[in-house]
Amino acid sequence: MNNDWISTAATLNQALPYMQRYTGAVVVIKLGGHAMGSDEAMDSFARDVVLMRQVGVNPVVVHGGGPMINAMLDRLDITSEFKNGKRVTDQATIEVVEMVLSGVVNKRITQAINRQGGRAVGLSGKDANLMMCEPANPDLGLVGTPSQMDPRILRTLFENEMIPVIAPLGAGRDGETFNINGDTAAGAIAGALKADRLLLLTDVSGVKNADGAVVTELTADQIRTMTNDGTIAGGMIPKTETALDAIASGVRAVVILDGRAANACLLELFTEHGAGSIIRAR
Repeated sequence: MNNDWISTAATLNQALPYMQRYTGAVVVIKLGGHAMGSDEAMDSFARDVVLMRQVGVNPVVVHGGGPMINAMLDRLDITSEFKNGKRVTDQATIEVVEMVLSGVVNKRITQAINRQGGRAVGLSGKDANLMMCEPANPDLGLVGTPSQMDPRILRTLFENEMIPVIAPLGAGRDGETFNINGDTAAGAIAGALKADRLLLLTDVSGVKNADGAVVTELTADQIRTMTNDGTIAGGMIPKTETALDAIASGVRAVVILDGRAANACLLELFTEHGAGSIIRAR
């Protein structure tokens, strides 16, 4: 008998208790980076999400799309101003952001999941008042921070075995459209749903210690200590801040993991080994 078949069967057998453990659980996945970069990576991610739904998990996909926004702004010859490294989002820019995120990117992910046999529905935070926002910083224009969440639309989709795919846009109280950082949006949605897991897919292997080794398990207190002493720095800071905020909102655990690794979400949920760095309250 083919050894690969035996190995596959053994893997499925070992995954059973983890599948049982996550039946009915809500898992929010922030998709970005490498997993969005190629059709092959997108198809692999889509199969993972459909498998999760097939075994009773309620996955929610929240995506970014910065490179696609930049490319469209360049094509339309719209110049962006930056302050302290962050894009100032004026009315012309937010129209492009919404077109790219809610249109091209959202529908590409939705279609990829549906092509693998899932039933994905594309939304933004503006739909059903999922995410109401306040300005994050007046100097940045239409960049928002979620201030009021209403996840009822997501629970309705779960009840009908559908997979929400959410663009990080929110509504303002005066009819504005706000652009939201993708990690921030994913954390707010996970908190509103009291998710079992928030998976932040990145282009690094996890949170690293001072020696450069990935730390597989962390508490909120350890994260704060490593940030204060400079071990956690640069682009990892906003991700760990999102993790701390999500845990404070009732998410059981947050995992920062490498989206470049094949089947990263399945490794994290359905194997003893897991993947990346898991952060718990204590």
